[in-house]
Amino acid sequence: MKEGPDIAQIGALIGDPARANMLTALMSGKALTATELAGTAGITLQTASSHLSKLEAGGLIGQRKQGRHRYFTLSDDEVGLLLESLMGFAASRGFTRHRTGPKDPALRKARVCYNHLAGDYGVRMLDSLVAEEVIAGVGDDLALTEAGGEKMVALGIDLSALTKQRRPVCRTCLDWSERRSHLAGSLGEALLSMFLEKGWARREADSRAIHFTAAGEKAFSALFSESG
Repeated sequence: MKEGPDIAQIGALIGDPARANMLTALMSGKALTATELAGTAGITLQTASSHLSKLEAGGLIGQRKQGRHRYFTLSDDEVGLLLESLMGFAASRGFTRHRTGPKDPALRKARVCYNHLAGDYGVRMLDSLVAEEVIAGVGDDLALTEAGGEKMVALGIDLSALTKQRRPVCRTCLDWSERRSHLAGSLGEALLSMFLEKGWARREADSRAIHFTAAGEKAFSALFSESG
C-alpha cells in the first residue's frame, strides 16, 4: 500500500492544458466567470464548467456568487505559490511558451503573482527589504524586524490587520522569470495594494502586467534601492 500525499491527483488536475490555462488566468488575482475562463482556455462553456468542478473539488479554486453570476478565484495563497513554483520549474527545464511581443518584457519587469508583486521589481523589493534589515530570516523563515515594522507603519500599512490573518506576514515565492524569490504573504499583498492606491502603478487590462508611472518608478526606487 502506498502512503503519504497523493501528488498524482494534483498533477493530473493541473496538467490538463485547459485547466492549466484557467489556473494561470486566475493568477492575476481577479475573480473570473466561467465564460471568461472558457475563453481563456479556448473551450466551450460546458467543457469549462466540467473542468471548474474538478478544480473546485480538488481544492485549487473557490467560487462566490454575486447576483446571477458566479466568480472563480484561486483557493488561497498556497495555490498561487504552487503555480508560480511550477512555472519557474518549467522555465528552468526549457518548457516555455514561445510568444513574442511587448507583453513578455512587461511581465518580466513587474506583474501580479496572485496577490503580490513579482518580476524584476518584486525581486528587487525583497532584496532591498532584506538588505535594510526590514525583513530578517533565511528561506521561508522570514519575519519583520522591529525597525521594519515601524517602517511599514510609517508607510501607512496596518500591521495589526496583517498579523490577524491566518497566513504568514512574510514569505518567499520563487519567481518564474527571475529564478529568485520575491515577497509574498500578507505584507506582499499590502505593499502591492499600496502601490496601486498611491497611483504609482496600474494593472494592465486582461494581463498580469503591472505598469509603473514615471513618478511611481522614482518613488519605488527611492523606497527600495537596489543597493539596499
